[in-house]
Amino acid sequence: MGTLKTMTDEQLVYSYSDGNNQAFDILLERHKQAVYNYIYFIVRKKELAEDIFQETFIKAVINIKQGRYTENGKFKAWISRIAHNLIIDHFRQLKNENTVSNDETSIDLLNNPSLCDTTIEDQLIKSQITADVRKLISYLPDAQREVLEMRYYKDLSFKEISDITGVSINTALGRMRYAILNIRKMAEENQIILTL
Repeated sequence: MGTLKTMTDEQLVYSYSDGNNQAFDILLERHKQAVYNYIYFIVRKKELAEDIFQETFIKAVINIKQGRYTENGKFKAWISRIAHNLIIDHFRQLKNENTVSNDETSIDLLNNPSLCDTTIEDQLIKSQITADVRKLISYLPDAQREVLEMRYYKDLSFKEISDITGVSINTALGRMRYAILNIRKMAEENQIILTL
């Protein structure tokens, strides 16, 4: 197994297609975190991310075993494309399941306010909540506000936040946790409702 670890992705793929199952274990170990993070970043649901992650590697196994791997030197891009396509398939299927035909019922579904995504009132409430949250954020201690803004408004990872601020990842996580707790506490004390 030691020599397998020094092999390139391509060599591992060919070794696996020749029947060496340990070669695929190395590929999985090399790429599982990046593939999972990519999937989770898009779907934002742990269980769904895990399901798509498993499907991705199952599909990779099938394609390799059937001799359909042709990406020379680009295994990571190839496996990421499989994941991406499975994510798209999931959202397409979800969209199709949620599509309702107005022809199938005597009730006019298209003019039913209870079936609308949002109303003007909902939009105004959402806008007010956003303004309230921004105001509460401005009262946070500087270190907590900085981490929260980097995470939610700049969409940075905790690793990136850690590098920029010069603190450990655990410290950045702790600051985020306290920022959220402080926002909840301030909202409660001031009787501010932060949900629709």
